Amino acid sequence: MAKTHNVTEFIFLGLSSNPEVQKACFVIFLLLYTAIVLGNFLIVLTVMSSRSLGSPMYFFLSYLSFVEICYASTTAPRLISDLLAERKAIPLWGCMTQVFFIHLFAGTETFLLTVMAYDRYVAICKPLNYTTIMNQQACAILVGAAWVGGFVHSLAQILLVFRLPFCGPRMIDHYFCDLLPLLKLDCSDTVLIGLLIVANGGTLSVISFVVLLSSYVVILLHLRTRSSAGWRKALSTCGAHVTVVTLFFGPCIFIYLRPSTTLSVDKTVAVFYTVITPLLNPVIYSLRNAEVKKAVKRLWTRAVKAEER
Repeated sequence: MAKTHNVTEFIFLGLSSNPEVQKACFVIFLLLYTAIVLGNFLIVLTVMSSRSLGSPMYFFLSYLSFVEICYASTTAPRLISDLLAERKAIPLWGCMTQVFFIHLFAGTETFLLTVMAYDRYVAICKPLNYTTIMNQQACAILVGAAWVGGFVHSLAQILLVFRLPFCGPRMIDHYFCDLLPLLKLDCSDTVLIGLLIVANGGTLSVISFVVLLSSYVVILLHLRTRSSAGWRKALSTCGAHVTVVTLFFGPCIFIYLRPSTTLSVDKTVAVFYTVITPLLNPVIYSLRNAEVKKAVKRLWTRAVKAEER
């Protein structure tokens, strides 16, 4: 494949060309990104400082929140700064770096959500063996495997586009660098690469989603013999995770499990999975989990007392 040439930078068209809309979006996305960082950091801090949240479920939740911060930070700061910039340019190396880290954190989150589903399966279906199966070493290995899986996925994606012969135009009809918008700027035949991107990104999303749904079907079948109180407790525990899984995988499957074409709605969908979903993660888990809410209150009380001293 020919080496990349001619194009040394790309120009984002952004979300809108209307200056007034851009100013309004600047304020909105600045507030959203601030909420993402603070909300997810609060979960990480709460889990790390609370003895009551020492179970594997919260261990995985803290890593999920950390990944959400990283994931949102690959696109949101650039989007926010570009909303006030006249020229939204990004160098070629910066574009490739953004593609790599977007898929690194998205892939890691995909595997981490799968690990969390396995944790719920063991906790509900094999409660007597839970502490033995999900010991500290096993949890660390599973988190490490999620990061390795995300890295392999991201490396495969970046290798598909890194050496594409971009020779113009250099306008990206998006607000960040991603695979499908970049394929439109390539001056070679991208049919095979498009299929490989679908096979990598789309298939990964679908397989992970099917595995997650299957695990919850098994859990629900197992709960048939439980009391109504057991049903409520299990569903309360799993409900937040199911919500996050649906919000994350729905847009990803829509974007990556189709031929290598871009649609006008893609930017709106991208806003959802790069900004809205990371924002909803702490809200969903804190509002649907009594233990997290209690731990946050205790953390806040300690902070207020420390401030008074």
